[in-house]
Amino acid sequence: MSEVLDGVLGGDALGTQPAPALWIVMATAVLALLAVAPRPAWRLSRNAITIAHEGGHGLIALVTGRRLEGIRLHSDTSGLTVSRGKPSGLGMILTAAAGYTAPPLLGLGGAWLLTEHRITLLLWLATALLLAMLVMIRNAYGVLTVVLTGAAFLLVSWLTGPDVQSAFAYTVVWFLLLGGVRPAFELQSKRRHGGAPDSDADQLSRLTHVPAVLWLGLFHTVSLCSLIGGGRWLLGL
Repeated sequence: MSEVLDGVLGGDALGTQPAPALWIVMATAVLALLAVAPRPAWRLSRNAITIAHEGGHGLIALVTGRRLEGIRLHSDTSGLTVSRGKPSGLGMILTAAAGYTAPPLLGLGGAWLLTEHRITLLLWLATALLLAMLVMIRNAYGVLTVVLTGAAFLLVSWLTGPDVQSAFAYTVVWFLLLGGVRPAFELQSKRRHGGAPDSDADQLSRLTHVPAVLWLGLFHTVSLCSLIGGGRWLLGL
């Protein structure tokens, strides 16, 4: 185990790995789409998007000087991040805006790392973020989902070869890019039918006096632009 850690934390994590063939990149995109588009698959895979969503809230809360109290992840794929601090102002606005924008922006950052051939670095950065998030989880289901997700990254990083690691990394990044688009449309549908009265968009509207529909438009813009930009990077366009 120590030899593995030495290798990963030494030159391996900071080194580059060969890019996969284009057909593998396209196959991982299809695989990610199959995890996002069909409703039965999405009911399960959306848990991973919720991890990124709530992690975004938590990270920005810390960066802006708020005190992070805890994160809860629920089996219906909802989540809750609680932070303490000034109830208004830029820090609170950025924290509220970070949820829906976190998954696509993480996907965009991951796509950039993959274009730089930093596959191992991406896997270990994701693992580190999940471990950091685990400390702040405050319910059993949340612990289970984060541990299982982190375990997948660890097992792939330690026990598989470069080809499998590459395919896994590309699938994860495609999933974040594609999966980051759907929640904003789901929120739009809920709000159209009178649901989700306390959504992130509505909270932002109360904080800024900007209509919630404009914040929803921001979520759409970030997710779609990230998908287009990240997709072009991954496909080498």
